[in-house]
Amino acid sequence: MSIPTLPGITARSITTDRITTRVLFSGPDDGIPVLFLHGNVSSATWWEEVMVTLPPGFRGIAPDQRGFGEADPNKKIDATRGAGDLADDAVALLDQLGIEQAHIVGNSLGSVVVWRLLMDCPERFLTATQVSPGSPYGFGSVKGIEATPCYDDFAGSGGGLANPELLKRMAAGDRSADSMFSPRSAFRMLVVKPPFIPAREDALIDAMLATHLGNQDSPGDFVPSPNWPYVAPGRWGAANALSPKYVDDVKRLYAAKPKVDVLWIRGSHDLAVSNNAASDPATVGAAGLLPNWPGPDVYPPQPMIDQTRDVLEKYAAGGGSYREVVMQGTGHVPYIEKLDEFNTLLHAQLVG
Repeated sequence: MSIPTLPGITARSITTDRITTRVLFSGPDDGIPVLFLHGNVSSATWWEEVMVTLPPGFRGIAPDQRGFGEADPNKKIDATRGAGDLADDAVALLDQLGIEQAHIVGNSLGSVVVWRLLMDCPERFLTATQVSPGSPYGFGSVKGIEATPCYDDFAGSGGGLANPELLKRMAAGDRSADSMFSPRSAFRMLVVKPPFIPAREDALIDAMLATHLGNQDSPGDFVPSPNWPYVAPGRWGAANALSPKYVDDVKRLYAAKPKVDVLWIRGSHDLAVSNNAASDPATVGAAGLLPNWPGPDVYPPQPMIDQTRDVLEKYAAGGGSYREVVMQGTGHVPYIEKLDEFNTLLHAQLVG
């Protein structure tokens, strides 16, 4: 069942040469296009408030990405391509709509897709806004600013780390806040900064529950490993696509031409993307909740913020430009938590 949309949002089923999916639109058809890519365990629904408040003359476009929402469930993410499938889907959508260039905005997983797009086809984008972006190196099993692998098999990244109770409750369509492992409780504790609860929380939870589940979707597959925490990435789904085993080489970003201007916005209290992320196996292990953690020399928390800043500094040194803005009092989705403040930043980036 489709999730009801806000006034000013039009939902259409679009078929490209790669996938059929639901795409949300706002603004005039001939407006300057702004492509929005949502994060993991969510859908285009999460962007609606931003889309309906774009400046006059801009056209918002937000697809349900492969593996989420109303995207064709038969189309799976080949994780061995990193973010390649999702990036190619985004380009195919622009092509189908006859759009040569667009502004692009990504959040979390969507931002990892943006990193890839800025490597593959930077000429297609006018500006890039990265909101709480995943590290350009991917997530898990790397240490230090240069993202040195903790192990050769990248154990501790990929599809084997998902919380089974959360997955069980997602599969059951649990909309309650009765358990700390329900999707709603996870949203309130880990996505936004408590005690914030958005007015459209029900729609956001419905979008979470529309995540495609399974060994080829979320959480994806995994393989056993002799290395802590004893699971290494498999081949399918978004979580595996985020593994540093598969994420593309950041040197391609440094070599990209032209270099698109990047606005990096992050929340001051983001628990999902930080130097000590709540879901980082090292964070969980250090708290005694994941047995046999080998310690910080072998598997320290991934310094995602420091990695992103270092990559962007090198990007700028090679002729690019970026700006980092920390939105105080927000978590992983500052565009939902403080819409007006976010829009001030985004609109300035779009209007130039």
